[in-house]
Amino acid sequence: MNFKVRENRLRRMADRQGLRLMKSRSRDLNAIDYGLYGLVDIQTGATVNVPIAGRWPCSWDFDEVEGFLERVSELRTNKDEIILGQGLL
Repeated sequence: MNFKVRENRLRRMADRQGLRLMKSRSRDLNAIDYGLYGLVDIQTGATVNVPIAGRWPCSWDFDEVEGFLERVSELRTNKDEIILGQGLL
C-alpha cells in the first residue's frame, strides 16, 4: 500500500475515534522526533502517546500508531458487540 494512502487511512481512523494524527514537523534527519507521529485527543488536546523526554509529542513510528488505532478500534467493536448481545437477552 502506498505510504500516503496508508497515512490518510490512519488519519480517518483517528478521526473516527476522536483523535488527530500529528506528524512531526522536524526536517532535520538527526532530530530526535524526525519521521515520528503522535495522537492528540481532539476534546482535551492531550497527547495519547507519551512524549519523548516530556517535550516532543511525536514519539511513535507509523507502525506503532497503526497498531494502537487498530487495537482501540477492535476493542470498541468488541464492546459494542457485547452491549448489543446483552440487549438481545
